[in-house]
Amino acid sequence: MKAIVFFLEEPSAKEMLQGLLPRFLPCGVAVRYVTFQGKQDLEKNLEKRLKGWREPDSAFVVMRDQDSGDCRVIKEGLAKLCRQAGKEHALVRIACRELESFYLGDLAAVEKGLDVGGIGRQQQKRKFRSPDQLGSPSGELEKLTKNRYQKIAGSRAIGPHLSLEGNCSRSFNVLVSGIRAIVSQE
Repeated sequence: MKAIVFFLEEPSAKEMLQGLLPRFLPCGVAVRYVTFQGKQDLEKNLEKRLKGWREPDSAFVVMRDQDSGDCRVIKEGLAKLCRQAGKEHALVRIACRELESFYLGDLAAVEKGLDVGGIGRQQQKRKFRSPDQLGSPSGELEKLTKNRYQKIAGSRAIGPHLSLEGNCSRSFNVLVSGIRAIVSQE
């Protein structure tokens, strides 16, 4: 594998990954991003974009938010699009509820990235121990940071500080372990 290609629902996911991936991907693995303008755009154009990918030795990761949908249904729908495109080995990952769940799973990274003191201590509060269960992670993050968090700039600031171990977001940990598995297959 020479490249990992990420098909992403939104630009904020790209910003987060650009800060996170260099910390654990081996040298020589190129990273490409195909960013869509929301989940409908992703689902409408994913198959065509996958079929049209011409760079050899590429591995694919498709990532989108769960929002209010059924995680299994969403994942299976995306996996079906990947199979139809002839990319049955594409890794499909769903951010439970929203990308912001990843950040709420590591409040020390939020504190450091956004330079907002005292937030890291709140990780032990019940609601932040399982951030994937929260109804509106983006709303929680805005309240917690007193509106300092903005989707794209916040993702850019927090991504480099996200811990690769011990994040309370299960969906974040599943994403990281999936990417690691792709790399280890090489």
